[in-house]
Amino acid sequence: MADKKNLLLLFEHPTEPVFMDKGGNGTLFDVPTSYVTERYNKMCKNVQRRVSASGFEKCVLVKEIEIPDLSCPMRLGRSEQFSHFLKSHRQMASALIDVFIKMPTVDELQSVAVYARDRVNPVLFNYALSVAMLHRPDTKDLGLPTFAEIFPDHFIDSQMIRNMREESFVVEQTAARLPVVNSVKYTASDFDVEHRLWYFREDMGVNLHHWHWHLVYPIDAPDRSIVDKDRRGELFYYMHQQIVARYNAERLSNHMARVQPFNNLDEPIAEGYFPKMDSLVASRAFPPRFDNTRLSDVDRPNNQLRVGIDDMKRWRERIYEAIHQGYVFDDNNEKIALDDVKGIDILGNIIEASALTPNSTLYGDLHNKGHMLIAYSHDPINKHLEYAGVMGDSSTAMRDPIFYKWHAFIDNIFQEHKRQLTPYEKKDLSFPDVRVQSIEVESQGKINRLTTFWQESDVDMSRGLDFVPRGHVLARFTHLQHHPFSYTITVENSSEATRYGYVRIFMAPKMDDRNNPMPLEEQRLMMVEMDKFVVTMPPGSQTITRNSTESSVTIPFERTFRNLDQLEELENFMCGCGWPQHMLIPKGRAEGLSFDLFVMVSNYEDDKVEQKAADCGCSIAASYCGLRDRLYPDRKSMGYPFDRSIRRGSEILDRFLTPNMRAVEVIITHESRTEKLSELPARS
Repeated sequence: MADKKNLLLLFEHPTEPVFMDKGGNGTLFDVPTSYVTERYNKMCKNVQRRVSASGFEKCVLVKEIEIPDLSCPMRLGRSEQFSHFLKSHRQMASALIDVFIKMPTVDELQSVAVYARDRVNPVLFNYALSVAMLHRPDTKDLGLPTFAEIFPDHFIDSQMIRNMREESFVVEQTAARLPVVNSVKYTASDFDVEHRLWYFREDMGVNLHHWHWHLVYPIDAPDRSIVDKDRRGELFYYMHQQIVARYNAERLSNHMARVQPFNNLDEPIAEGYFPKMDSLVASRAFPPRFDNTRLSDVDRPNNQLRVGIDDMKRWRERIYEAIHQGYVFDDNNEKIALDDVKGIDILGNIIEASALTPNSTLYGDLHNKGHMLIAYSHDPINKHLEYAGVMGDSSTAMRDPIFYKWHAFIDNIFQEHKRQLTPYEKKDLSFPDVRVQSIEVESQGKINRLTTFWQESDVDMSRGLDFVPRGHVLARFTHLQHHPFSYTITVENSSEATRYGYVRIFMAPKMDDRNNPMPLEEQRLMMVEMDKFVVTMPPGSQTITRNSTESSVTIPFERTFRNLDQLEELENFMCGCGWPQHMLIPKGRAEGLSFDLFVMVSNYEDDKVEQKAADCGCSIAASYCGLRDRLYPDRKSMGYPFDRSIRRGSEILDRFLTPNMRAVEVIITHESRTEKLSELPARS
């Protein structure tokens, strides 16, 4: 019986032949002759003897089976670009996922994966095998390698790739190899105002979060249950809304106005973006977009993509009409109500056009085709045979300033629905007999003052560097970081019984772009979820302490920047979806930036969800990613209590508060210093 951990080796060195050594220890797949591609059929064994001349740890036997039909996923060329935003590509991926899912044993899954690996597009293969392994009962407990370690070209500039190849080839001993430094100024100069946000848009952890979320929540799949996860459409709305809210907090931290939605598709895109990255699979540069580029109708027959600006406007108007009518039509022309419970979930599936959309003919494919309309804006009719820009890939889209304008536009549609709902009254917000007496945040001995700074961290990119000598090759990143902090919340339960509460913590800037106090109707859209957890409250007063590293929003720091000495320990991290811990709080300003920290304790008896037993559940980062194989762990609407318009008379936060809430001002200060990883040299 095959060791299922061997499947993880198939992700490594994605463009090398499958029979080449894997795992950094010379592990080889003993591939049946009929599985080897024609080019290497006669030399496969000789190559394996050559690469294993110094010895290898093990040989993985691959069982020869009858291979299912792979003609559909093989339609995408090995060197072409894969995008799950394209329906034709999703169909190919879905076909391959179906093959992987239906393999009855790990042995047979390994066999068909080995066969497919050298015949299918490498990124499509990675996506399909990842989705399949996350959803097969016998493999979902495996921790997948991060996408950045397998495809570093999606996260670093081409010069770094070149330098890492040189370091790997010239320096034989791994311990003597120097980390290659990722410059913070490689995509633009200070003349570009948007480049002030390089640390957010180009952060590896932020982009990995976006890629992994779309991996956990695929748009299409052969088995409806893979797509039809609890409140999937609402999660699409909420996760992206939170990204825009966090981005706006960073803009204010940098003395910039909040992002303006891309409402008028006929206007030029003011901001250009030059990614400076090369795709190692496509052997092409990711195309730039120049300042003031105008969108045009896209006609790319090779990708079965044809979308016009008028199509986008028509879909948008139909969705707005449905929101104002309070219902949508399904494929059978039956009405489905957009109520205050399921309405946002239905809209999420319509706008993303997932397999769960009730009527794709009527409401179209607004979100995905919007991405591709922008991604092909430099070459809409394939005149110059150019591939899509970074907006066409979920692992690179967040690097581009237009991503946030586009998603601010998308969020406006969701907010229009939310504005139709009745605002929460005090009775919807209160928790009788429970009062939050005080709240404070402590970091390094300072109360209600948080500090950010720059930090260096290393990531091993060797598993994604193909056709070079083996051994660790490190990329050194500079990223935002903050000192850990803790919340101290004092709560009084005046009843005679033990009560259970759901603590909800949010944070938003106090002042707007013009340094005026922010009305709550605006501020609620800036509220960033920081944490959510259950507490037990016996009668009387008690103090609750919670560390920032326990946040329900984030994944551990080590999941993004792995300490090579802890790799064995990190194999237990099964859950890669989540906001990066080092980006939990905004950068702030040198002089300090004021935020309102909001704490609410709601009645857990009203909020709890009865969960079914699950063999393998991910409990971290549930706020943005849900729980694997279980229901979303909160009955309330995502973003509650700020997901609806504010009731009359509560125009500012202080007037909104009920006794089970509390708010305090927190100052975030940025120190312009870099915490070096070590005094060891590095190459730039």
